[in-house]
Amino acid sequence: MFNDPDRFLRQLFDRAVEVADPMRSLKAFLPPKPEGRVIVVGAGKASARMAEAVEAEWGPCEGLVITRYGYSRPCRGIEIVEAAHPVPDEAGLVATRRMLDLLATAKEGDFVLALISGGASALLVQPAEGVSLADKQEVNAALLASGAPIDRMNTVRKHLSRVKGGQLAAAAYPARMLALMISDVPGDDPAFIGSGPTVGERSTREDALEVLRRWKIEVPASVREALDRPSGVVPPGDQRLSRVENIIYAAPRQSLNAAAAFAEQAGCVVHMLGDSLEGEAREVAAAQAEQALAIKAGMKPGDPSVLLLSGGELTVTRRGKGVGGPNAEFCLALALALQGAEGIHAIACDTDGVDGAAEVAGAVVCPDTLQRATKLGVDASGALAENDAHGFFGAIGHQVVTGPTLTNVNDFRAILIRG
Repeated sequence: MFNDPDRFLRQLFDRAVEVADPMRSLKAFLPPKPEGRVIVVGAGKASARMAEAVEAEWGPCEGLVITRYGYSRPCRGIEIVEAAHPVPDEAGLVATRRMLDLLATAKEGDFVLALISGGASALLVQPAEGVSLADKQEVNAALLASGAPIDRMNTVRKHLSRVKGGQLAAAAYPARMLALMISDVPGDDPAFIGSGPTVGERSTREDALEVLRRWKIEVPASVREALDRPSGVVPPGDQRLSRVENIIYAAPRQSLNAAAAFAEQAGCVVHMLGDSLEGEAREVAAAQAEQALAIKAGMKPGDPSVLLLSGGELTVTRRGKGVGGPNAEFCLALALALQGAEGIHAIACDTDGVDGAAEVAGAVVCPDTLQRATKLGVDASGALAENDAHGFFGAIGHQVVTGPTLTNVNDFRAILIRG
């Protein structure tokens, strides 16, 4: 396998995605179908695949699920609606309103199954009073460009919504609800998966305002006015959440462990750097490059290859005019830090197949990455300054393009150091 390290790294990534596929992972957490009326709702990049997995066990169900454009799956009863991500659109707005109307018909004795995965923050769209869809789109775009961690972005989103921060679950009360979740957030806090539509919220509107101040995020006047009023988020002890059970059934750790087992079987020594790393992509890349170079310098002939594995969600503070995907930016910064070091290869991809706003999962780094770029007249340092890592790797042919993976357990990073 190590004769083709790039292929090996891609196999590791594919293994991580495979383990998180709802068709493989959801069944064990799905109870027998309850008697009486069952309603299935959901949102996220994996939600249509989750719905497909539910109907494979339960048969056709009543319900509505919202997923990203291109991520739909065939279901026999559950309606699948596609909408925009990461910036919401009218399709998401209309579908969310219909979902709330459906939940309003739920009564005591009914059962609601909620399927939540990363991406639900943008796909569930029902702005707070006085905030238009255009205002919400502007806020989302500003948050994505700010470099703020995902949990801080979601704090703002919750207090500008009528469906996030426990409000989806409250809409289904007094029906019983089971929420099955795929985690794409560092730390696997259910309150931040898809902005916690089925989870009680402890933050305040003052917390949301602090995020705007700290990351210098400019927002429309209507948003400021909305945050000056009490929001609709539901506190954890609210009676309307008393019949809700939230279960995270798939998370980054499981996928990283599966990749680690695959690598160990191939003879690698695996160093797990954590499944919840956060921070600026270029800064984390510099630190991991330093670690990789130190390991390489200490290797003797015949030593086994070493693999550095990590997950989490890195951020990009957008300074230039590029797309700014964190996985591609990590790879570009890593290549610049490694400076063509022999025997070190890497991959960084988002497990949902979309890095930032690009229809690209990520990129690979080889010892000849910078040399290849120079021959093609592509400026690596200039691309990093412009946050144009996707343009850089596209130009040299080192992008990883998967199409919709139908799951989402956050970023996957692997650095292979060959002896």
